[in-house]
Amino acid sequence: MTSFSPSERIVVRDGVRLRCHDWGGSGTDVLLLHGLAGHVGEWDALARLLRDSGHRVVALDQRGHGGSERHPGDVSRAAYVADAVAVVEELGLRRPVLVGQSLGGSTALLTAAAHPGLPRVLVLVEAGPGGADPGVQEQIGSWLRAWPVPFPTREAAAAYLGGGRQPVGEGWARGLEERADGLWPRFDPDVMVRSLDENATRDFWDEWTAVSCPTLAVLGQGDQGGIIGREEYAEMVRLRPGLHGASVPGSGHDLHLERPEVLHRLVVDFLRGFPSDSSCLGVHSNS
Repeated sequence: MTSFSPSERIVVRDGVRLRCHDWGGSGTDVLLLHGLAGHVGEWDALARLLRDSGHRVVALDQRGHGGSERHPGDVSRAAYVADAVAVVEELGLRRPVLVGQSLGGSTALLTAAAHPGLPRVLVLVEAGPGGADPGVQEQIGSWLRAWPVPFPTREAAAAYLGGGRQPVGEGWARGLEERADGLWPRFDPDVMVRSLDENATRDFWDEWTAVSCPTLAVLGQGDQGGIIGREEYAEMVRLRPGLHGASVPGSGHDLHLERPEVLHRLVVDFLRGFPSDSSCLGVHSNS
C-alpha cells in the first residue's frame, strides 16, 4: 500500500460547507459516505486500497460531521442526498460507485433511488431500508451524551469507543478534535439526534424498490453482530432479487474499520462484473 495522503476539497451547497478528502487516482470513481457521528478518516484504509487498485476515490464529511458545517439548519435525509449529488457534480465524479456505511448507506441508497442515472453501483455496508424505530433517537442521543469528554488522550478515547475492538476504537478516535483541555467530538449530539428524525418515523422500502443499479450489501457477522437482521435482509432480496449479499465473519457494525481489506476485495470483485461503460440497470445474482 502506498503512503499517499488525500487533498482537502471544499464544496459549498446552499451555504453549507462540505469537506471532502480527495484521494485522486484514475479509473472508476468512488464516493465514500460514513455513518452517523463518523468522519472521512474512517475510510482511510479502504480509500488507499481502492486507489491503489485503480479507482478515483473521494470521501465526504457529511453535514454536521467532521470538517463540514457543524450546525446545519437542515439535516433531513433529502439534504444529505443533495449534498452527495453536489459533491459528485462539483468534483467531476462520473457515475461513481456509492459506498455508504450505516447512515451513510442510507444516504447512498436514497441518492441511488432519487437519481437513478447517477451511480454505477451501490454498496451498502451495514445499511438497509430498515423500519420506523421510535426509540432510536433516545438510544443514540443517550450514548453520545454519555461520552466522558474531553478524552485526555487518543489512546483513552480508543479504549472507550472501541469496546475492546482496537481498529474500531482507533477509527473513532481519529475523528476527535484536539483542544487545549483534551479531545472532543467533531459533532453536536443534538444535531446527530435530529438527523434521525425520519428514521424514527418511517422506513425506506419504497426507495429500495426504486433503486435500479447493481447493489452489493455487506453485513457484519461476528460476536458484536450487525444491525441488519435476517428478516430485513430476506425482504431486501424478495423485493430486489438481483441483490448481491456478502457477510464478513468476525466483524460487526463497523466492519469497514475492522476488515477494510475484506471489504476492498468484495467491492473490487463485485465491480469486475460491471464494466465502466455498462448500464446502471444491470443486476447481479444474490449469494
